[in-house]
Amino acid sequence: MIRKRILERLPLFNRFHLTLVLMAILFATGCADMRGYLAKSLPLPGYPEDAIQRNDFVVGKDEDVIGRLATIRLERGDTLPDIARHFSLGINNISAANPGVDVWVPGAWERILLPLNFILPDTRRDGIVINLATMRLFYYQKNDDRLDVSTYPIGVGTEERPTPMGEMVITRKKHRPTWYVPASIAADHRKKGDPLPPEVPPGPLNPLGEYALYLSEPSYLIHGTNKPASIGLRATNGCIRLYPEDIERLFEKAPVKTPVLIINQPYLVGRRDGIVYLEAHTPFQESATANWKRAYAKLKHIENQSGSLLDWKKVKEVVIEARGIPVPVSADGDGVGMAAAQPIRLRHPGRLFGQPEIPAFNTDAWYVLAASLRDRTDAQRLAAIINHQGPPIPARVLSEGDQHRVLAGPFDNERAARDAARRLKIDLELDAVLFET
Repeated sequence: MIRKRILERLPLFNRFHLTLVLMAILFATGCADMRGYLAKSLPLPGYPEDAIQRNDFVVGKDEDVIGRLATIRLERGDTLPDIARHFSLGINNISAANPGVDVWVPGAWERILLPLNFILPDTRRDGIVINLATMRLFYYQKNDDRLDVSTYPIGVGTEERPTPMGEMVITRKKHRPTWYVPASIAADHRKKGDPLPPEVPPGPLNPLGEYALYLSEPSYLIHGTNKPASIGLRATNGCIRLYPEDIERLFEKAPVKTPVLIINQPYLVGRRDGIVYLEAHTPFQESATANWKRAYAKLKHIENQSGSLLDWKKVKEVVIEARGIPVPVSADGDGVGMAAAQPIRLRHPGRLFGQPEIPAFNTDAWYVLAASLRDRTDAQRLAAIINHQGPPIPARVLSEGDQHRVLAGPFDNERAARDAARRLKIDLELDAVLFET
């Protein structure tokens, strides 16, 4: 308490200086939990998370770039899907922006980039625009003399069942929809030994989630999900899938008859504050060349029209790396514009929204042994994957010597445990074993 009062009275600069001194002392003494102690106890510099916008922006006149990059330092137990959901990013966004970082067991204390700025698609700015290549939805609203845009990450159709492109409209909206299982999906599940009923009522087992927007393209919807870790993946049967909290916002904003345009633009060019930006994503195999030719022509046009040179070496690097981040490619950008392109540092939030919570071990409950592994990291990775199944299946790692057991549960009864074991077999091909403690 005394230490806390002293720190609160110190000016920010002196508090930061004290932090550095304590870090040096703890490094010298070899404190094993030094970094965790500092992360939780000392007022390290950085902006609070509300200093950065996630979803809602005002589009400036003659500007195509919204938002700003940020960074955050991970804490023990974080996964990239947890960070992605908290900041309304898809797993594709955060993975591409941080190549080489383990999705499920990233290094604690590692600083990662949050790609929270976006180049608007090269389309009309009205209603809903969905860019499959970037896996993001944009909803435009005119507000007096300004243009507002809300953007959300999405999950899209697989290569076998792609999301259709083109012009559509929202024909109706439904809170707590019933899912009427299409014959093709029912057949797929039967092959996997997972027969489905003809219809699934509202509730945790309904893959449509709590809200659905029905499109004029028959059988296609914009809806929620009971599998939030799938946002940012090609994982649907053609529908557009949003985080539960994002579809609720969109449901409230977008009325029936809102126009919907679905496109595929992996290469995006935009301008803000006089700086030219290029954003490149790994394209779907089924298209890319035509969009790159269009983006290249736009870059050349900007260069010729403005008389300012572009950094074509940087353009090539951006296309090759395809990190999904708007990168300045102006050869002679001004200092103010370039500075605005730099990320700001955010403090780690107290709790990540939607992060799975593992119930305490219960000696009077059912459990499922999912696997027994020799490598602890592999066991942690599998436990994290199981924790992010939808609906959730809690899992933990119990270690003894060189054996690391991945245990799912607790479950209140044998039936619930058997249902979990069946899902682990169908979804992850794990031969789980039931036991009662």
